[in-house]
Amino acid sequence: MSFLEYIDGLQAVLERIKREQRSNIEKAGRLIADSLSAGGIVHTFGTGHSHLIAEEAFFRAGGIAAVNPILDERLIFLKGALESTRSEQESGLARSLIEREQVRAEDVAIIISNSGRNAAPIEMALEMQARGVKVIAITNLEQSRPSASRHSSGKKLYQLADISIDNCVPAGDALLTLPGLASRIGPSSTVAGAAIINSIIIEAVAELLRRGEQVPVLPSANIEGVSEETLSLILSRYKGRIRYLDVDAGGACGPELRRSEGVA
Repeated sequence: MSFLEYIDGLQAVLERIKREQRSNIEKAGRLIADSLSAGGIVHTFGTGHSHLIAEEAFFRAGGIAAVNPILDERLIFLKGALESTRSEQESGLARSLIEREQVRAEDVAIIISNSGRNAAPIEMALEMQARGVKVIAITNLEQSRPSASRHSSGKKLYQLADISIDNCVPAGDALLTLPGLASRIGPSSTVAGAAIINSIIIEAVAELLRRGEQVPVLPSANIEGVSEETLSLILSRYKGRIRYLDVDAGGACGPELRRSEGVA
């Protein structure tokens, strides 16, 4: 029955998000709608497991094309788990990453950090804002508020963001206590973060439709009748702006996206 308790716990988290974060998600959607309408794109960034949320919105069936994940192998376990932990606490790394991106003032950044205290996501928020970019944070307020910042500013992510969205998960992420187990089990921030970032995108598209503007949504490449030409046409306007759409991007995260690795 333990897995059922876990599912119940996840549902409770999602209900809290729906109840408590509606206004923030709607504001974030409007902010992104304004950006897309002005020709901007959405940059996403997260370290550790939070990078999964940054990638969730990219090249996604049922998502939009205008999403640029800022990725680095040192922050996503490809150089080792402990290296990832060290790197997310390192000052200067986020600045070096943003300098290789095509960032404009009309863009929006979504920065995901469950703890909200580490140097890399905080520095990324500051670097984005220094370039005139509005920042949306997805973070865990129950964990972040009592924690000390690991950035020289002394600030935490939720204190810097233009809009801060609480993922509503418990401090420490895990949901369950099992008899005979000293530690809690059942992480929840990835599910919560994926729900939030997709909700923001949906709100943005809905807002643009209310304004009479159309936004191309990516179809699944694994559905019959969806051609590579269809995907290429949708994505073509963002070539040169979104790093991992370009076949020569390569980058720290490995080879370019191939057709077989396309929209899930």
